[in-house]
Amino acid sequence: MNDFQAIADRVEIEALRGEFTDAAMMRDRPRLASLFTPDGVLRMPNIPVEQVGREEIRAGGERLQSQWDFFVQNTHPGAILLHGDTATGRAYIQEIGRALDGRQGLNYAVYHDRYQRTDEGWKFAERVYEVKYLDTSPLAGAAPHAAHGSGAEAAAGTATPATATTTATAAPAPPTSFTDPASAEQLERVAAALRAGGFAAEILDDAEAARARVKDLVPEGVSVLTGASETLRLSGIDEDINDSGRYDAVRPRIQAIDRATGADEIRRLVAVPDVVVNSVAAVTETGSLVLASGSGSQLPANAGGAAHAVWIVGAQKVVPDLGTALRRVEEHALPLENVRAQAVYGMPSAVNRLLILNADPRPGRGTVLLLREAIGY
Repeated sequence: MNDFQAIADRVEIEALRGEFTDAAMMRDRPRLASLFTPDGVLRMPNIPVEQVGREEIRAGGERLQSQWDFFVQNTHPGAILLHGDTATGRAYIQEIGRALDGRQGLNYAVYHDRYQRTDEGWKFAERVYEVKYLDTSPLAGAAPHAAHGSGAEAAAGTATPATATTTATAAPAPPTSFTDPASAEQLERVAAALRAGGFAAEILDDAEAARARVKDLVPEGVSVLTGASETLRLSGIDEDINDSGRYDAVRPRIQAIDRATGADEIRRLVAVPDVVVNSVAAVTETGSLVLASGSGSQLPANAGGAAHAVWIVGAQKVVPDLGTALRRVEEHALPLENVRAQAVYGMPSAVNRLLILNADPRPGRGTVLLLREAIGY
């Protein structure tokens, strides 16, 4: 190989590494995945993650992206060793970021790379991410866009200096409405984010459509736990499951058990049904489901105890991010649930337990039925 070819190869490989960082910063996961060979591998043992092939790399990146409030990656040049149509190298990384659940920090890392010359140019055959230093101290700064906004800069995870100045001096955003139905575009964003996280997601017109779809999704004869949900009650789904005789309904069974002597039996019944059917307090445009509970008894089935889960979600429960979801729980859902609990149980409700589902490690286990109409609270 002549010197000019070696120089060209080095320039192209360095451009490939820069393209990787740009795609990550722009949250362009299809482009990032295209930088790998069809059977390329991305390994992050510290997490741990191993993604093989472009589709796994794209989907895995979208799941990770949906969890970030902000993320910044800088790549510094490292060694490149050429071996004809293959090469090896290292790139040095500095990153800062904050996730929507509050995890945050600064780290320095190394990518150990293998490259392959292809008809499309140089591609990654393998990237292995090794953390060299990690500091999880609270970050003093914040992303210079409206908190967890849904605008272009927030979607990209970046903001220009002009954007930062404008945002910093702008008037406060109006309070979020927790009763207005989400737009068609918002519902599509939610569905896409949920699918990237391993959930099945469908957009349906109304509660009647959801009622029919639940009958398709839940086989007759299986054990089914329904949540204490106004959405299920108002839609008729609660009645379909608990009163029809079509299923082995868990709720009527536990209501017949003496709570003083049968607490263990109740606990086992509600923890591991075949199917749990419920609603949520909020769903974020980044693909997280948020459930709140006073006792926590119904949360294990939703978290993973049930073999399958179906959540029916009214359009007014869509919020931009996890912070707004938690506000919706406290400021909107809790006061309404408090009124219901006083009427039914003679005592107030409380948010004693929260369950946040950011992704499903068993893809397809959970199905989210997003409605175009508002129902429940």
